[in-house]
Amino acid sequence: MRIVELAGRGPGPFAGMMLSDMGAEVVRVDRPGGDRHVQAPNPRLELVVRGRRSVLVDLKHPRGASVVLRLIDRADAFFEGFRPGVAERLGIGPDVCLARNPSLVYGRATGWGQTGPLAPAAGHDINYIALAGALEPIGRAGGPPVIPLNLVGDNAGGMLLAFGLVCALLEARSSGRGQVVDAAMIDAASLLMTQFHGRRHNGTWFDERGTNYLDSGAPFYEVYETSDGRWVSIGAIEPKFHRALFARLGLDVSDLSDPLTRDDWPAVRSRLAALFRSRTRAEWSEVLEGTDSCFAPVLGLAEVAAHPHHVARSGFVPVSGVPAPAPAPRFSRTPGEVAGPPPAPGDHSAEVLADWGFSEAEIAELAETGAVR
Repeated sequence: MRIVELAGRGPGPFAGMMLSDMGAEVVRVDRPGGDRHVQAPNPRLELVVRGRRSVLVDLKHPRGASVVLRLIDRADAFFEGFRPGVAERLGIGPDVCLARNPSLVYGRATGWGQTGPLAPAAGHDINYIALAGALEPIGRAGGPPVIPLNLVGDNAGGMLLAFGLVCALLEARSSGRGQVVDAAMIDAASLLMTQFHGRRHNGTWFDERGTNYLDSGAPFYEVYETSDGRWVSIGAIEPKFHRALFARLGLDVSDLSDPLTRDDWPAVRSRLAALFRSRTRAEWSEVLEGTDSCFAPVLGLAEVAAHPHHVARSGFVPVSGVPAPAPAPRFSRTPGEVAGPPPAPGDHSAEVLADWGFSEAEIAELAETGAVR
């Protein structure tokens, strides 16, 4: 599969990484003055952009759009992350592209989606997940919502975009016709909340934050501080698992209900908190890791790659001289791989254009006029 990615933020780069890791040839169209450098001053370490070749095209140049359209002519899929209407104004909207390449799958990654009253408005991950009902439930009782990085909107939106593109590509194999894929971050976040809508209507999920079994309300699905100021995680939701946890800890809960009820939660939390503060994180890992206690140490980004489980599974691979999460999911016969390090904008401009059908004279002229750099 040949895929053209119009450089942007949020879900697009994540989708491009997933597609490249799975073997697609992804060409990234960067733009002069792009904002990648703001949070990634060294583009070689922008790990989410790995596995692509980059061509630098000035879309404001009179010939910029024609360069992108020539690439799209030979592509199976294209995706962009502009607000609705911007691609059309640049001359690379879906109507133009599908008229030239009827089997093209055209992906559109936005926050609010292509339709609706908020579609033209600016926003970021935190706004989209807030309106999707995915931010409000995360946090502790009596406290504010807790921001889950940009995982729930941006990165889930990237997975939704990649999934949508692959679905449309599979459909195009039988129909010969492309289509537009509207992958909105608000939809991705909303879709992730499906289970909780169901539990709420079942009467087993409560609106008050921090009172449920997955939101820090339950003492057996919680993080606890250890004596060295670090943290451990407990996920022993089912009675058989929190019984295993209590037995492993030597914690006496004979005075409480079996199985535990919500009335028992405060007492269990207090006892577990006191117990976990009595040893270091490493000591608790020795006691609990690998058992049915549903335990894991809370690791920082600097620690994860060296953990024996990641090492055994080759969970990290070297990219630009640093460990990066390995491609996933894992396939028994056709494993994914990182096709190359993250490029700097324009690293492969001449090479890409030549491979995608531009003549040497055209490439030289585009460079001379500044349309391509």
